Amino acid sequence: MKKLLVPISAFVFLACSILPSAGQSSEPAGERAQLQQLLEEIRKEHNVPGATAAAVFADGSEIAVAVGFADLEEQIPMTPDTRMPAGSVGKTFVAATAIALWQEGKLGLDDKVSRWLGEHEWFERVPNAEDLTVRHLLRHRGGLPDHVYFPEFHQAILGVRDPDFYLRPAQLMAFVFDKEPLFPAGEDFSYADTGYILLGMVIEKAGGKPYYQQLRERFLDPLGFERTLPADRRELPEVAAGYLDRDPLGLPFTKTMRQGSLMIHPLNEWTGGGLVSTSLELARWAKALYEGKALPKPYLDELLACPGKGDSCYGLGVFVEQSPEGPAYGHPGWFPGYITRMTYLDDHDMAVALQVNVDHQQQTRAYLARIVDLLAPQ
Repeated sequence: MKKLLVPISAFVFLACSILPSAGQSSEPAGERAQLQQLLEEIRKEHNVPGATAAAVFADGSEIAVAVGFADLEEQIPMTPDTRMPAGSVGKTFVAATAIALWQEGKLGLDDKVSRWLGEHEWFERVPNAEDLTVRHLLRHRGGLPDHVYFPEFHQAILGVRDPDFYLRPAQLMAFVFDKEPLFPAGEDFSYADTGYILLGMVIEKAGGKPYYQQLRERFLDPLGFERTLPADRRELPEVAAGYLDRDPLGLPFTKTMRQGSLMIHPLNEWTGGGLVSTSLELARWAKALYEGKALPKPYLDELLACPGKGDSCYGLGVFVEQSPEGPAYGHPGWFPGYITRMTYLDDHDMAVALQVNVDHQQQTRAYLARIVDLLAPQ
């Protein structure tokens, strides 16, 4: 797949490792060695501190490799089992949860959001409040500004000395109160974490449980995802340190970890992303989700249907693209200090994921394209 990969940048490489992950299927040794070599080449060319990559093939076989360091200063090697924040790849789980509620008759995809959240006094201050539907939010077609890029948001999360401070969902929504909508609901596309925060609140109301509890019960536990965790606290086990390069938030540090804790509370992201994971489990997720196996009833027609022209559009929590390898479905992710990308190649029944612990946002789509070119059957 040649598109929509988010980038990497410059740090000194010091080591590499390959470790098989527990519970994986038979591993194609030839492809594993080739992937290891390619990831090492990418590391050398761009001087990243560490990276992991994984693939799940049509026959269920898997490979997972790692290069570099999870922590440069502490000389901790990166391994395939090392977790990293997955950024907006978490939106694919949010969308799947909404679809599960729809299958169970608990939530309508075309429900007005006001049906679920209109009782809150603040709701009428949300742009396009009365016209927004669940589907608009899932497709980023609600016309909502993205609070993540507001200086007020940056000041709010940076101006508090307590590192355990985080903004609750309604506080995150407050950054767009009384703002002009970017366009009438449903008439255009504008990517915004803000809509997924609102969606998380709808999911909790419709499902009757906290989002992370629903996520565990519906997907993480049934699929056996032991390395994928809710990013609901700063102390998360076996998470690589991330390194900031071109940080849009203006954070006052360059390394994301101190004494095993993230320097920024991940709950400031919540359903805009909200997970730590590994490349292998994300590749497994992509294969299950985009082959229609993540939920008990058919859902791919709803998931992948999207308005738009050209080679790319956005469905329900998924970028749908026409790539040189055929239809490709997936999502990129950014969290301060980290980049994640997962994709599924429909013509090859193959899923690929890549994670790096530096967040320079240029040229990364080319890295994933090289991995896909290597692994896709000719």
